[in-house]
Amino acid sequence: MNPFTFERAATPAEAAAAAARNPGARFIAGGTNLLDLMKLGIETPTHLIDVNRLGLDRIEPTPEGGLRIGALVRNTDLAADARVRKDYAVLSRALVAGASGQLRNKATTAGNLLQRTRCPYFYDTTKPCNKRVPGSGCAAIGGFSRNLAVLGTSESCIATHPSDMAIAMRVLDAVVETVKPDGATRAIPIAEFHRLPGDTPQIETTLTQGEFITAVVLPAPVGGVQVYRKVRDRASYAFATISVAAVIRREGGKPTEARLAFGGLAHKPWRVEAAERALVETGSAKAAADLVLADARTTEQNAFKLPLTRRTLASVLADTAG
Repeated sequence: MNPFTFERAATPAEAAAAAARNPGARFIAGGTNLLDLMKLGIETPTHLIDVNRLGLDRIEPTPEGGLRIGALVRNTDLAADARVRKDYAVLSRALVAGASGQLRNKATTAGNLLQRTRCPYFYDTTKPCNKRVPGSGCAAIGGFSRNLAVLGTSESCIATHPSDMAIAMRVLDAVVETVKPDGATRAIPIAEFHRLPGDTPQIETTLTQGEFITAVVLPAPVGGVQVYRKVRDRASYAFATISVAAVIRREGGKPTEARLAFGGLAHKPWRVEAAERALVETGSAKAAADLVLADARTTEQNAFKLPLTRRTLASVLADTAG
């Protein structure tokens, strides 16, 4: 373990300011991802800022009819909240599909959004990884790539985003609220929060230095039938090979509104609005899948994700019809 200093922040703005003063700082709450990375020598923060006492652990209604979820709300509490289960069922189901009960008891809303990839080469410090050491290369390209990305990849990185919760947040059009070191606040649509790898895969979000997540806001409920389907190699404690979050409204059996977001395919939650429109216009899962996968770039090992995505989407749509 590398040496580091430690402090407890008293306010969100104070936490952000402390991070800005210490370029090697990291926020810590549940620690379910960060502590593992520190033990492996992947993350080597010089300063830890404990944010557990900031009072950001409540779920509150908004004037617009939605919910404001504090950054420190634990995954278990969010999944079990009666309002979430009733009006945002896709989010509750995505949360329960993630990790294990013990981890969900500790993991936070903000931490879940900020999870780092589970690419095996990112975790192996003997192998080159542009995300871990910028400019060192990507061992996954030409290496073991079965569970890695097929959409939005670059010559620098083919890693996937691991969060289940973020996929549901994307289909619900959530907004991430933050505070900056100077006390200024910002609202970031979830669609703009995570980045594709490009030439800088080490930069995973649009957060600036020291910027601190305070809450995630859900808009007013959209109704419809909500499904989260996660396909994985074992029934629990495994990351998605492919996942689909769907919110479908129907009249007379035909879809009148569709929202679809995918996990396990890209460096960020993947949503293609054109595919949603095609589903409403044609009622065809194939037409929607064609648009979702139009720019896919596969390897020999992960090409199976394309037919798997098609079958999973068709199954989810059949469930919403039933």
